[in-house]
Amino acid sequence: MSRPLTPRPGLGLRARLMAAFALLCVVTAAAVAGGIYVQARTAILERTQDAAAYAMTDRLETLYPLRDLEPGPAELGRIADVVKDGNIATVALYGQARSPSGLDVELIPRGLRDLVAGGDIGWQRVLWQDRPFLVIGAPMLIDEPGRATRTSGIEVYVVRSLQPEQESIDELATAAWLAGGAALAFAVALAWLATRGVLRPVRELGRAARLLGQGELRTRIEVRGSDELADVAHTFNDTAAELERHVEQLRGMEADARRFVADVSHELRTPLAALTAVADVLDEEAVRLPEPAGRAAKLVSQETLNLTGLVNDLIEISRFDSGVAVLALNEIDVGELVRATLRVRGWSDKVDTDLPAGVTARLDPRRVDVVLANLVGNALRHGEPPVSVRLRAEPGWITLEVRDHGPGLDEAVLPHVFDRFYKASAARARSEGSGLGLAIARENALLHGGDLTVANAAPDGGAVFTLRLPRLAPEPDGEPA
Repeated sequence: MSRPLTPRPGLGLRARLMAAFALLCVVTAAAVAGGIYVQARTAILERTQDAAAYAMTDRLETLYPLRDLEPGPAELGRIADVVKDGNIATVALYGQARSPSGLDVELIPRGLRDLVAGGDIGWQRVLWQDRPFLVIGAPMLIDEPGRATRTSGIEVYVVRSLQPEQESIDELATAAWLAGGAALAFAVALAWLATRGVLRPVRELGRAARLLGQGELRTRIEVRGSDELADVAHTFNDTAAELERHVEQLRGMEADARRFVADVSHELRTPLAALTAVADVLDEEAVRLPEPAGRAAKLVSQETLNLTGLVNDLIEISRFDSGVAVLALNEIDVGELVRATLRVRGWSDKVDTDLPAGVTARLDPRRVDVVLANLVGNALRHGEPPVSVRLRAEPGWITLEVRDHGPGLDEAVLPHVFDRFYKASAARARSEGSGLGLAIARENALLHGGDLTVANAAPDGGAVFTLRLPRLAPEPDGEPA
């Protein structure tokens, strides 16, 4: 047995579209801003490094020709002072000798020292005390006519602060984030406007579909434009128009069928009255007639009674269909009503009862009698003893359970028990009734504002019909009593 799918909770279409716009904007802004940031940062640092290296090289050239190819600390101090201009710290090295003051040699990266010792100028960015610095190293070369250029063994290192550049880079990053935030806000606003325009026809379509599902078959959607949503609106309108046409046809056919049944039933009452009178005479004379005439007379009498019952049931069901069935309400003792129903039909000794005293309700006794007679009669004919009727009272409701101990009903039959003319059952014998008894019983229960249900009893078996009625049934005009 299939079960309806329960929708999973989640974001609405507008929220999903806005989230998609926002995500796209964030990714795009992050990619663009990140790319610009990396390029700008690289350009700033490279420009600073190149400028510092060129400036250091220019100052070193002022020292040529070298005064002493094996300088001592004093000469190294003079070299360091020449290149110090604008730098935080400098140091000049020659072998184990160094300039008297300045940069601590231990702070110079090992890789940079190896590069400078090999005769190349180089630089490296480092962090000291969480601040960025640029360390530049350059060798002093000896260039003599007719001979190859060679290193003098003198190494000069300078340290330049990169804090101004870092602040510029931070400002650039802040600007990139602000631009990304502005782009995100713009994208969200744009997404809201876009979804508003897109979702308006979707909301109208949903509203129209709900109205159509509630029976408003004249519901239509205003078609705007010529896009895909307009095509959907056209399709909905065409479908609604076709559905309205088919429903009107079905309603007309149903009304004709009901009118036909009502008319035929009423037309049959007059000849049936005559047939019933004749059947009563035949029934009295059947014992004196020779066979097979006597058997035929009894058969005619019985079938006349069955036909009369069918016609009466058809008339009753047509009243429910046309909405003219009304209640004649009275304050009754429900237990006494059940006992009277059983006593009139001679079932008192065949049915066990559990009827608490003093349970009253405002009901239509004739219609409740019809329901009870139908349920108990079915239990006696098709079930197995013991058959029981049980009354239970609640503050606003009464419940009557009619149960037998037969094989029960097949699970495939249970959903169709109250269908009209449904008499097929794998568990019970074929009914001789009209097939309308249980349908009429349920209509009477619904007319009272209650319900009639059926189930198989467990674990003992048997069918249980449960009649649940309000203790104050609605008045004929539809207002509560």
